[in-house]
This record gives sequence, C-alpha cells and structure tokens, in this order.
Amino acid sequence: MTASRPRFVSVFAISMRTVFITFTALLVACAPTAPIADSPPVADVAADPYLWLEDVTGERALDWVRKENAQSAAALTKDPLFTALYDDALAILGNEARIPDGSIQGGQVYNFWQDTERVRGVWRRMSLEDFVAGNTRWEELLDVDALAAREDRNWVFGGAQCLPPARDLCLIRLSDGGTDAAIYREYNVPERRFVEGGFTLPEAKSGVQWVDRDTVLVATDFGEGTMTSSGYPRTVRMWTRGSDVADSSAFVEGKTSDVGLFPFTLRHDEKVYSGVVQGESFFEYRIHMRLVDGRTVVLPLPRRVDVVGMVNGRVIAHLKEDWTHAGQNFTKDTIVALTLDPAGGYPTETVYAPSDSEAIAEVSDGATDVFVVVLDDVIGKLKRVRYTGGKWVAKQVTLPANGTVSISSVNGDGDDLLVSYQSLTVPNRLYYIDGADRAQAAYSLPDLYASGDVAVEQRFAVSADGTRVPYFIMGREDVLARGNAPTIQYGYGGFEIPILPTYYTDPARPQHGALAGKLWVRRGGVLVLSNIRGGGEYGPKWHQSALKTNRQRAFDDFIAIGEDLVASGVTSPAKLGAIGRSNGGLLMGVVLTQRPDLYGAIDCGVPLLDMLRYHKLLAGASWVGEYGSPDNPAERAVLEAYSPYQSIRKEVDYPRVLFYTSTKDDRVHPGHARKMAARMAEMGHAYEYYENLEGGHGGTANQEQLAYRTALEYRFFFDALAADLRKSGD
Repeated sequence: MTASRPRFVSVFAISMRTVFITFTALLVACAPTAPIADSPPVADVAADPYLWLEDVTGERALDWVRKENAQSAAALTKDPLFTALYDDALAILGNEARIPDGSIQGGQVYNFWQDTERVRGVWRRMSLEDFVAGNTRWEELLDVDALAAREDRNWVFGGAQCLPPARDLCLIRLSDGGTDAAIYREYNVPERRFVEGGFTLPEAKSGVQWVDRDTVLVATDFGEGTMTSSGYPRTVRMWTRGSDVADSSAFVEGKTSDVGLFPFTLRHDEKVYSGVVQGESFFEYRIHMRLVDGRTVVLPLPRRVDVVGMVNGRVIAHLKEDWTHAGQNFTKDTIVALTLDPAGGYPTETVYAPSDSEAIAEVSDGATDVFVVVLDDVIGKLKRVRYTGGKWVAKQVTLPANGTVSISSVNGDGDDLLVSYQSLTVPNRLYYIDGADRAQAAYSLPDLYASGDVAVEQRFAVSADGTRVPYFIMGREDVLARGNAPTIQYGYGGFEIPILPTYYTDPARPQHGALAGKLWVRRGGVLVLSNIRGGGEYGPKWHQSALKTNRQRAFDDFIAIGEDLVASGVTSPAKLGAIGRSNGGLLMGVVLTQRPDLYGAIDCGVPLLDMLRYHKLLAGASWVGEYGSPDNPAERAVLEAYSPYQSIRKEVDYPRVLFYTSTKDDRVHPGHARKMAARMAEMGHAYEYYENLEGGHGGTANQEQLAYRTALEYRFFFDALAADLRKSGD
C-alpha cells in the first residue's frame, strides 16, 4: 500500500499523472521571476529588438504592459456584455454548491476550499462517514486568508503532505502570488500552528517527502552547483530534525544535464521505501529505491515509465515504451507489477494491457488493488484490478456512460475511493466506491447552465497524413441545425495530456462545459474540443507520434478539424475561432501564422512563441524532449519552420488575436507573449493584450481575476466572431 508518495508534475499540466500522488511542489520553473539571468549575446539583440521585454520586472517592460492592458481593457470591458459575462463566470467559479473534492487519508477526507468570501481559501477536513453522507460539518485546519493578512504576504496554498498513519504533522506548501517557487513549513494539525524550529524551507523550487517523524527527503537549491541546467534540484538528501538542511546527508545525486531529481516514498507493511525519480530528460527517468536492507538500487525499468506506487509489496509501474525484461515482452501503455527482488531478477507481471482503442489515462493504487481509468475512444471507464488466483484480474466498475471518469482519491489505507464523473452537459458527480464496488453519489454539482437543448457529438476528421482525429462538438440543437454558427475550437496537443469532455474540472481552462455553456453556447455559439496528436487520448503512441521533428502533425490535426467544421457547414472561416493556452498557446501561434485564412479570431494564452529561444527562458530547457533543441541543426530546422515569433509577416492579413500571460508566470516566460504582440504592432497588425501582474502559470491568483480573464476572452470572441449575439444568456 502507498500512503505518501510524490507526483512529478510537468511543465504545462500534470504529466506523470500516474506517478506519486502527494507531491505538492510544482517543480518546473528554472529561473527566478526576475530579469533573465544572463544578458543575451550581441547577435541575439541585433536579430531581436524586443529582448528588453524579457526583463520580467524591468520598469520599461512593465510600463509597456500597463499601457497594453489599459488599451485592451478600454476595448473589451466597457460595455454591458462584458459585465454580464463576468457575472456569469464569477457565479460559476464562486458557486458554493461546488463539489468539495477531497483526498481520503485514513478515516478523514481533506479538502481545500475557495469562494468569494475566502478568496485565498481554507484547508479543512471531515470524517469519511460524514463526507459520504453529504454533511457540511467541516473542521478547519488552516485559513489562508487569515494567514496572508497576518503575515502581510500574498500566500497561495499549494497543498499539504501529511505523515501517515497519524497525519498530525504536515508539510504545507505556500507560494507568493502563485509562482512555482514556494516555501515549505511544518504544521502541527492538532495544535493548529506551524512547528517552531520544524522542517522549513525558504522559497525555491523544492520537493520534500516524509520518511518518518524526524526525517524527510529533500530536494532544493542547496547552493552553487546543486541545480540542473533546467533549474531543478540536482540532489536529494536525507534531512534529520533539528539539523541545518545544508548539513543533510546525500541520498542520490544526479548530473547537471538532468532535468531534475524528485523524491518519493512508498509504504508497505510498516516498511518505508525511499526513492528518487531522476529525470534524465523530460520523459526519461531512472528510478532509485532504497531497499529494506539499506541498499539503494536503480530499478530495471525502461526509461519512459511512470511509477504509480506499491501494492502487495510489488512496485506498480505504467510503461510508456516497449520493454523486454527477463525474456518477457511488454508493450507501451501496459501496467506492470515488479517484485523488489534483485537476486531473483525482479520478477514482473502484467497488471493491465489496454486494447487497440483504449489508452490508460490514470492509475492509482490502494492497499491490495490497482485502479485504472481507461479512455476508450476518449470515453472514460473505471476498472479495478485485483491479484487473485495467481494473476491480475480486471473488473469494470459500473458508472454512467459516455462521459469523463477521473479518480479523485484512493484510500491508501484501504481499497475504497472517490471517483468523479461528468460530461459536457452532465454536472460533476462525486461517487464513493467501497471495496465491493458499490457506488454511492456523495455530491452532485447543480446545473450551472441550461443544457436541456444542448447536443454533444463525437466526430472524426482526417489529418494531412490520413490519420483519423476525434473531436467533440457542443451546441444548442437549433444552432447546430441552422449551421454557420460562431464556433470556438479548443486545442492543446502536448505532453501526453488528453483533452476530455468535462463539465467543470480545471477552471483555468474556460473550454469546459459549464463556463463555455453559460457564457458561449447558451448565447448561440458552438464549442469544439480537439483530440489532436501530442496529447494522451490514445496513450503514449498518440503523444510520441508528434514529438520533436514530427510536431507539425499536431498542428495539421487541429487544422484538419477546423477544415472539417467548415466543410460540414458547422461554421465558416469568418466565424471560426481558436483557443489554447500554454502548449496550446504555441498551437495558437502556429495556427495564426500557418492558416490565417481559416480562422477569424485566436485566443493565445500563456504561450510559447519564440521557439528558437524558448530553451533559454525559465523552464524551457526541460522541454527539449518535447519540442527538440534549437541547438540541434536538424531539430532547429523544424523549429524555424513553425516558430510563430519568427513567422509573422507584414503583408499577411491575420485574424484578430488576443494574447494573455502573467508577470508572475515562472514557468512559461511572459516575454513570449510580450514580444509577439510587439512584433505584430511593429508590422501594423491588430491584437489585444492582457497581462495579469500575478497568478503564476495559471494566469490568475484568485477567482475574481479568473472571472475577469474568462469574461475578457469570451467578450473578445463575441466582438470578433459574433457581434450580433449579444444576449445575456439564460
């Protein structure tokens, strides 16, 4: 069983979503939120007159940002439509009827809650019995609003990691304004106070894991030479209570060329297995583990693998590449169980192998069972896999069909779990599933928009190389029947992240059913979700087919869906918009420059756009495994061919575009969006620009800011694609 293990979090979203559940630190940025560390070479300055906009907090750059923000605010926020959109967005984001999604730990469910009254949020818990019964008697553990006021800091709660089995001591992660760099402070739950002289780390890109009450694994900036070239910790150490972290003993050390090292712990039969994920590249890892006899070994797993946890004394791993071990052949996307027996050659068994139409979306471990969320042509199913009769047997858990299923939490002390179900039109339902697979709806989200006449269809487009690419289309029945409707096409296509038909999951992404339904679909618009290559809709093969020099396939897939929408009469180029953020912001930049004739408006959020310099900015060096390196001639040629910043041309008639980013984004450098906007201005092209001065990579620090930005985005689309649709919604 696993009670405390980290999850390695990727650049743009959770990448190793099946690895290590409680790693709360977001260890992805590689430089301070400040001017870039090194002055660019003279040749770079000569080629790029806007490098001064990479000076994140430079006064000249911030003056430019304030001016741009003021101009866009004047254009998009000064009318009743923006006010109505903002009110609708805030009503959804601040709805107190939201499901209090939680983490089962022993007999308690822990939850972090934000609303309009508690903007920064409160960390709280209640008994599992009360939670399943739908009670509201929460026990408050930490009021972040009060803490921020007391300490005069802009604290953003980043999670709590509590030591099993008592869970009376927790490591709290707090960041200033939502940055990836954060502090850790030990918290005494029964006494509701931070532990004086306890485990405390200053602001850095750090990772910590409990070993026992007096020992933690720690990866942080220990000083010169202890960070990788990507800005992650290069060393993991054992830190003993009462000692200075600088004096902690070395556990595992990596190389400067690694992406980084990240600690984890697995627990079984009161034994603790300390481990380290050594990221040799963004997708390739060595898994170090200390065995019960004190030896530290490297597990004989392939480099592309996610370690899930431990069940029945076996390490559960999700393979991302084909693997031959001890005469056995395992295909990528298979879940395996590896016995920690070096002398016996680490015997390995297949836990679950997906069919051709399936992909494994999530894997979690309980005390004796493994839980798998499978995407079958992008539709979610939950399976419980149990070791019985000398083999692993899978059984599907009965849940509503044709939607998105996700594991909220598995009880590390048992085999019960919380599972979420939703679709674009069906609000989230949180089910408690006991060890006998009896499902009980603990909470249900109320209808946040009128969806009775809203239709959702799954369709397929054919990409440039003949690949069938799925997408979902959502609109009112009368609007779809009439055709030629204003349409927003969402896409991401990277880092093995699937885009799923959800009602309300990640509020930072306004393409989900509730926000899009209320703000856009009810007013006569159509929403499209694009399941393009580079994502995880069909597992590692779907992702790996668009890596590095094959990146154009992801762009071609998105464009093929846009062309299919026009050819089928859903919309027309003048009414077709595109939206994406982060890696999806890169996609938007490519769509803008490669097919300006196909789209009437583009919303480009927290984007990568200068692909010839991205590896020199913040966390960019760690993404070479996804995009390729500008320093590799063959890969540079491909990057040059699509890099949006270098592809803008004065003579081209571009669609309207909105760029947004955050000054506090210490993951994707705000200089990408700034420089792109400046270059478009130089060439006389129209655009809108919004930069929030805080908020990290999510772009916002609280719900009011998120409601503002969401309203800004939809107001932009109404202006560009649907000026005649100015109803308030219903």
